[in-house]
Amino acid sequence: MEELRGKAVCAVREKPIINDVTMDDALEVGLDKVAAIVSSGSDIPGTVVRNCTEEFKMHFNDADLIISKGQGNFETLSDENRPIFFIFKAKCPVVAGHTGCNVGDSILKKQFI
Repeated sequence: MEELRGKAVCAVREKPIINDVTMDDALEVGLDKVAAIVSSGSDIPGTVVRNCTEEFKMHFNDADLIISKGQGNFETLSDENRPIFFIFKAKCPVVAGHTGCNVGDSILKKQFI
């Protein structure tokens, strides 16, 4: 993030959802010093773009590359026509089968549709 200073945007949650980072968490660790921080507006363990804030949608649609963390985001963003790298742990047989891995495996999957 420090190398991308001024070029990266990080999306966070307005309120805690499982173990996702909130705006308060991001500010506490100084993430705002190396990236712009926006709220996704999502209140589920994933990101349904049509339900997100306008600011998030603008950054999402303009991004050259998106790094998405968590299985919930993989489940909700995998049909988006965007350049996304998904980083997550396969926590259920359905997702493991879809990605060709085993439950418990850590996954880095690129999507360029």
